[in-house]
Amino acid sequence: MARKEIQLIIKMNHLAEFMVCIMSGAGSQLALFLFGCYVVALGVHTEEPRVAQHSEAEHYVAAVYEHQSIFTPSPLALVGRKQALDLMNQNLDIYEQQVMTAAQKGVQIIVFPEDGIHGFNFTRTSVYPFLDFMPSPQLVRWNPCLEPHRFNDTEVLQRLSCMAIKGNMFLVANLGTKQPCHNNDPGCPHDGRYQFNTNVVFSNNGTLVDRYRKHNLYFEAAFDTPLKVDHIIFDTPFAGKFGIFTCFDILFFDPAIRLLRDSEVKHVVYPTAWMNQLPLLAAIQIQRAFAVAFGINLLAANIHHPSLGMTGSGIHSPRKSFWHHDMENATGHLIIAQVARNPLGLIGPENATGKMNPSRSKFLEILAGDPYCEKDAQEVHCDGATKWNMNTPPVFHSEMMYDNFTLVPVWGKEGYLRVCANGLCCYLLYQRPTLSKELYALGVFDGLHTVHGTYYVQVCALVKCGGLGFNTCGQEITEATGIFEFHLWGNFSTSYIFPLLLTSGMSLETPDQLGWENDYSFLSKSGLSSGLVTAALYGRLYERD
Repeated sequence: MARKEIQLIIKMNHLAEFMVCIMSGAGSQLALFLFGCYVVALGVHTEEPRVAQHSEAEHYVAAVYEHQSIFTPSPLALVGRKQALDLMNQNLDIYEQQVMTAAQKGVQIIVFPEDGIHGFNFTRTSVYPFLDFMPSPQLVRWNPCLEPHRFNDTEVLQRLSCMAIKGNMFLVANLGTKQPCHNNDPGCPHDGRYQFNTNVVFSNNGTLVDRYRKHNLYFEAAFDTPLKVDHIIFDTPFAGKFGIFTCFDILFFDPAIRLLRDSEVKHVVYPTAWMNQLPLLAAIQIQRAFAVAFGINLLAANIHHPSLGMTGSGIHSPRKSFWHHDMENATGHLIIAQVARNPLGLIGPENATGKMNPSRSKFLEILAGDPYCEKDAQEVHCDGATKWNMNTPPVFHSEMMYDNFTLVPVWGKEGYLRVCANGLCCYLLYQRPTLSKELYALGVFDGLHTVHGTYYVQVCALVKCGGLGFNTCGQEITEATGIFEFHLWGNFSTSYIFPLLLTSGMSLETPDQLGWENDYSFLSKSGLSSGLVTAALYGRLYERD
């Protein structure tokens, strides 16, 4: 693209911004109505009907694109730079189409997935032709679109920069990058260069704002772990501060948790290439749980490869999500949504309802050890309360997420259950309007997870089992019919707890209440819209990893 053409586009973008400001008064209601229709037309899932909108100044418009990537058929083969660029440009052509579609809807920031441009399963040598040179944005102010000849091997960065200008939006994308190093650098690899899995951020004028190099690699032999963790926060004129990290990072303290110690970070952009693993770690599950746990907006773009179990993207706020999960169709998907500049959190006393329902009263009685309530290992008996099922369910073990969970079956239309492992005890108080011909179980795990990563978790989980046998509890299922009203809680040793609530058809729901009561972390829900697949409190003890 010619430099004069780009400069003309920048001037036109500024004029368009001025016109939007003029038109945003009288036409705002019509614009919001049309925007709501567009979200429906995209086929994006939402948890509830759209509520009355606030003024536009309180929101911004974001997009994430789940990309069906065009990959090299032989990632281990050695190719030249031209052949690598030919393949990457096919993906970049699709990116550009999505940017222009998003621009027509007033999008201010768009996020693309991890590995979407170059692919994966490379060796260190075979990925090299796919890598762009990356100068440090902290040291060099650079606009690749307007200064294309400043550095060699930056063709991908140039195209992304030009897209940001053409779309007049901030743009976040992931690519492979290289950085030469010298023998006097003790960390320098034997081939004299670092290779990083890198997210880049461009402003709407094409300037390279910042870059984040992935720290928690997931079996990525082609890339190096940075010697120091990148804690990257970038500023925007429309929503303030954003944090950024990639895929597997979401399960670890650095950089994800440390970034959010900055109270001004209300938004996170999150490129990912996530393989779904039910019942606890589907992509949309952990994305939504992270947004709820920290009271932030998470803009998550996943790669789309159903044959590899890779799908699930969303724009998640603590109280609402727009998401996409599709294991049937091999096509990309664009999600656009209006996002609050200052998201309302879900955790805390402000979430409590004014009227105390009987179920919550019983829950609080149990926690308080009310003298009118007698508790034993499995049952609770309260004066004036409904009689509970007197049969003590058997404790059994089953593998879930490659971990050995201790479980009890959830039988009957109502009950109070407890199950413990190591120092963690999980409790469930539940009622069911009707019984389904399905087996559910309450499970607990407190230990070091060691498959596909090593990290310490504490989990309390109510799950639908794959069949009627105890050994099917923990299997991956997506459909269920069992409706519950429940309180789930546990005596966790960590404050980092991610609430998971997934219903039939890979649908997300919002807890009614969530937080801490008498040193117990709890999650409550009634009025499920479809059958329960998973309700869980997923705790991370980072110091024990």
